[in-house]
Amino acid sequence: MGSRMKPANGAMTLAEMKEFAGFSSATQRYVRRSLDIGLDRDDAMARWSRDIVEAASIRAQARLYERLPDIRAMVPDDSGLDAVEPFLAPLMTVTAFDLGQERLTTFSAYRFLYERLIGADVRPWLPAAFCSASALPHLHPDLRRKLLQSISEAAATASGWSNRAPAFFPKWVEKVDMAALPN
Repeated sequence: MGSRMKPANGAMTLAEMKEFAGFSSATQRYVRRSLDIGLDRDDAMARWSRDIVEAASIRAQARLYERLPDIRAMVPDDSGLDAVEPFLAPLMTVTAFDLGQERLTTFSAYRFLYERLIGADVRPWLPAAFCSASALPHLHPDLRRKLLQSISEAAATASGWSNRAPAFFPKWVEKVDMAALPN
């Protein structure tokens, strides 16, 4: 028996859906909005903007997310320090913006979003970017504390990471009027 047992794709997708369902509604909304912007899926301004403040936030996020293609291209293949600065600095900047929006309030929500925005190869770098951005002075001390306490010791000290690509990419789903459906 030379083949390794792997979980079925459906089981992994279901696990990712359950994880997403465990996030607050504000976090779910922010993740979907961010994926629309970062993956250029839909007109984020038309779909997600409820007022001028949110419209300004979406415009700022879109400007910062213009860095994502470069960040994706710079994900280091190994832990060599020569590749850290040009990669981690822009990743930390985008992370700092997202955490400053106060919708990604845990490491798991941050990881969920960034695995999809950048790809599975970014996993080893997420604890460093998250902890660094969480400690920046632009965040309220209470938020900094909450963010830093949300990362588990296992996540912060993992010796290895899966390279399996995420399977579930949450999207906006229009509400359906069940009464209008044919019997």
